[in-house]
Amino acid sequence: MIDYEQFLSRTGRGLRESAIRKMGTVLAGSRDLVSFAPGYPAEDMFAWDEFAEIARQLLGGTDGTVLQYGPTRGYAPLIEFLVELMAERGVRSSPDQFVVTTGSQQGLDLVARVLVDPGDVVLIELPSYVGAITAFRAVGAALVGVAQEADGIDLAALDHSLQRVRANGQRVKALYVVPNFQNPTGLLLALEKRRRLIEWAGRHDVLIIEDDPYRDLYFSDVTTAAETRSLAADDTDGRVVYLSSFSKTLAPGFRVAWIKAPGPLATRIELAKQASDLCTGALDQRIVFEACRRGVLTRQLPRLRDYYRGKRDVMSASLARHLSGRVTWIPPRGGFFLWARLAPPITAEALLVHARKQGVIFVTGAAFFVDGTGDDYLRLAFSAPSPERIDAGVGRLAAAITAMLAAPAIEVATS
Repeated sequence: MIDYEQFLSRTGRGLRESAIRKMGTVLAGSRDLVSFAPGYPAEDMFAWDEFAEIARQLLGGTDGTVLQYGPTRGYAPLIEFLVELMAERGVRSSPDQFVVTTGSQQGLDLVARVLVDPGDVVLIELPSYVGAITAFRAVGAALVGVAQEADGIDLAALDHSLQRVRANGQRVKALYVVPNFQNPTGLLLALEKRRRLIEWAGRHDVLIIEDDPYRDLYFSDVTTAAETRSLAADDTDGRVVYLSSFSKTLAPGFRVAWIKAPGPLATRIELAKQASDLCTGALDQRIVFEACRRGVLTRQLPRLRDYYRGKRDVMSASLARHLSGRVTWIPPRGGFFLWARLAPPITAEALLVHARKQGVIFVTGAAFFVDGTGDDYLRLAFSAPSPERIDAGVGRLAAAITAMLAAPAIEVATS
């Protein structure tokens, strides 16, 4: 047999399956599995009728460009809409600063390839989004984790990490943050910290990569739109590379997201994209643009906030009922995820074995940490399951913990 390992590049040898995608594979093989693993939006909230009508009109054959190749940067009317959308988010921009991408993950990959050389340091929240970890590691970045507080990244720890890295002679290229309802913790970065981060980046000559897919999914009982102000809104000297997406608000199947970057960087990102896919799907972009132009997105957002807030409440109440004393958590103020901490001696990796037997899965916390810690945490996505399935899944999780505590291995470990 051919030993294909000998032909792999360093990047090829280092590739690892995403912990989230792995759990998606498990879900596909079971009919009665409650999955708290992938952060999927709820399918019953998609604007099915509106999308069907838009697609019917676009595919009528009167405009051949609908199915043609399009510009690398994206469909021009959609980019013009993005300029207006960013203005609503407090960000002044121009069309030459945008690149439309095939989902935010492609955006992260492009930004990483354009900015990072092997060995460059990217500072990253501890914990942080696993997709970003994958993108930065694929280009050989050295990832340095920075602790979080209840209101987001710890600024003192950030300064300490920067000083330590530079004392070692390493170059810090960027800080990656998810300020709004962070994946995986659900944390909301405090407004004062947002302003101080911009000042910090300018003072230390570092870029900020702001990943913002959950901004519009704030829960109005505890959060206002003003509290989700973009870092880019206060960026006066071009320090912020901003990414966002329509996946969580319209539908992920369209794979339409965007990067807003300073003009010189946007040009380089466009060139990198040409080497990747030449152009994002033209039909997808046209459907998304029409949905935005016709007000579908505007109508959807209040419904989504109420809907996901209700699911958050169900999960919190169910955890309190079934797992009080065994897990702790802070109810998220928006987004898709609840971040739970297990009481000793339970670890997430060991619990997952018992959970799968009970018919429930989640993503173990260690997947989101770049320092090897986090096995006492689990990420529970409440966005996709119905309220009834959420309650059932938490009940199964409680049964799994009961079974785990009764197992001989735990008895030995705690004796």
